Amino acid sequence: MFPNSSNLGRPPFPPKYQQQNTFFTKLPLNIPPTLLSHQQIIVPPLNFRGAVLSRAVLSGNIEAPPAVTPVVTLQPVAYGSVSPGSRSDATTSFQGRKRQSQQGVPNDAKRQRIHSHDSDTAVVNPAVPLPEERRCSFPASISVQSPVLRAPGSPALVGCVPPLQDTLFPDPTDTRLPVANDKLSQQILELFQACRQQASDLDRKELCRTELQREIQLIFPQSRLFLVGSSLNGFGTRTSDGDLCLVVKEEPVNQKTEARRILSLVQKLFSTKLSSYIERPQLIRAKVPIVKFRDKVSNVDFDLNVNNVIGIRNTFLLRTYAFIENRVRPLVLVVKKWARFHEINDASRGTLSSYSLALMVLHYLQTLPEPILPSLQKNYPECFDPTMQLHLVHQAPRTIPPYISKNGSSLGDLLIGFFKYYATEFDWSRQIISVREAKAIARPDGVEWRNKFICVEEPFDGTNTARAVHEKQKFDMIRGEFTQAWRLLQDKKDLNCILPLKVAKHKR
Repeated sequence: MFPNSSNLGRPPFPPKYQQQNTFFTKLPLNIPPTLLSHQQIIVPPLNFRGAVLSRAVLSGNIEAPPAVTPVVTLQPVAYGSVSPGSRSDATTSFQGRKRQSQQGVPNDAKRQRIHSHDSDTAVVNPAVPLPEERRCSFPASISVQSPVLRAPGSPALVGCVPPLQDTLFPDPTDTRLPVANDKLSQQILELFQACRQQASDLDRKELCRTELQREIQLIFPQSRLFLVGSSLNGFGTRTSDGDLCLVVKEEPVNQKTEARRILSLVQKLFSTKLSSYIERPQLIRAKVPIVKFRDKVSNVDFDLNVNNVIGIRNTFLLRTYAFIENRVRPLVLVVKKWARFHEINDASRGTLSSYSLALMVLHYLQTLPEPILPSLQKNYPECFDPTMQLHLVHQAPRTIPPYISKNGSSLGDLLIGFFKYYATEFDWSRQIISVREAKAIARPDGVEWRNKFICVEEPFDGTNTARAVHEKQKFDMIRGEFTQAWRLLQDKKDLNCILPLKVAKHKR
C-alpha cells in the first residue's frame, strides 16, 4: 500500500480528467471542481474586504505569448496592514494564456462516493460555500460530509488534534503541555513556550496565502494554494518560513517541465504586478522546483511548489503526531533549534531538513522499549489513505484519540535518549528510519537507498527525505554532533551545554 504504489500522492480524480495532459485546461463554469481546497477562502477577485486592513494599491503588467485571450482589466488590489507601495488609481491589464474549453463534459454535478464505517451512501461533492467576511486557514464547516472515523472497537471519541480555525495553536497556558520537574525538562519546556509559532504568526502567513491565491487564480482559475509544512504541522517556530503548495490541475505535474513552466509564470507575476509587496522572487530548479520569495507585509520568507501534494498529506500526518502526545512538540522544537545552532539543519547545504529531523524524533519515540508513539498509518489507515481527496485530508485525523503510553520518561530523559539512539544504537549503514513502520527497517537494494549516508523514509511515497546528505564529510559532522550532544547532556543535564538558551530564545 505504501512505498511502491505509483498512485501515491495523486488525488483520486475521475479517469476522464487523468487522460488529459494540458495543464491550462479550464473546466466549464457550471461543473463544480473535483479538487476542493481545505483552504478555499476565495474572496471576490477585485475586492479584498478585510475591514481592519489599510488599503494599498498594487499595479503592474505581465507580458504573455502572442496567442492570448482578450485583455482583462483589473481594479486596484489592496493587501496588508501597512502600505507596501505607492497609491495609484491606474487599472492593471493582464494577458493570460488561451485556455481550451472541454468538450463533451456533462452539465450535472460529479458525484463521488465517500465510504465510512457507518454508511455506504453516496455524498455529493459540491463546491464549498464561500464566507463573505471571513478569513481563516480552514473553513469552520465544509459542505462535504467526511467519513466517521473511529478507533477499532471504540464508541465515538473526542480527538486529540485541534481543529484548524482562526486560532491554530493552543494558548501558552495550555494544560496539555507536559509537566517538567527536573532542570533539563524545564529548560526544554521554557524554550518551546518562548519559540513556538503563535496564532498571530500564522495569521500573517495566512493573509499572504489568501492574497496570493486570489492573484494566481487570475492565471489558473481552478488552482488552489495550500499552506503546508511547519506552519501547520505543529512544529513551527516564530521564525519558521512559510511553505506553499500550488495545486493547478487534477492530475500529476511533470516537475521537470510543466512545474517549471508554471512557476516561471508565477515568478513573473510576483516580479511585476505584485512587486510592491513581493520581493526577491527566485525560481530554484531543484528536483521539486520552487519559487522562493519574501512577503514584505508579513516579513516571512516563502517557498512555493507546484502539485507536490505529498506535502499536504504529510503535514496532517505530522500534525496528528504532534498533538497525540504532549511531549512530542517540545522535543521536536528543541532538536530543530539544536540542529540549526550547530549548522546541520540546512538541506541546501548538504545537511538535514527540518522535516527529516522531525521524522527522526518521531521514529525514536516509536522505537523505545515502551513506545511513546504508535504507527498512525498502521493504526488508522482510513485517516491517512494516500488516495484520499485533498479537501478531506485535514478532517480525517480529528477523531483520533490521544495515545496513552506507559512510558513516563521526562522531556530531559527523552532528549538524552534521542541523542544516544542516533549516536550509539541506530545502524546508519544498514537501516532506514521508518515512521510508517514504527521501527528501523533494513535497507533495500534500490537506487533511493544505495550508497546513501542517511536514510529517512517519507511516510507516503517511500522516498529518502535525507538524500541531501550526499557528502561523507557532512555525514561525519552530523553524526559527531549527535555523539557530542549525548555525552554533554548525559554529564551536565543542562541544555545550555549544547544550545545556549539566551541565543535560542533571542532568535525565536
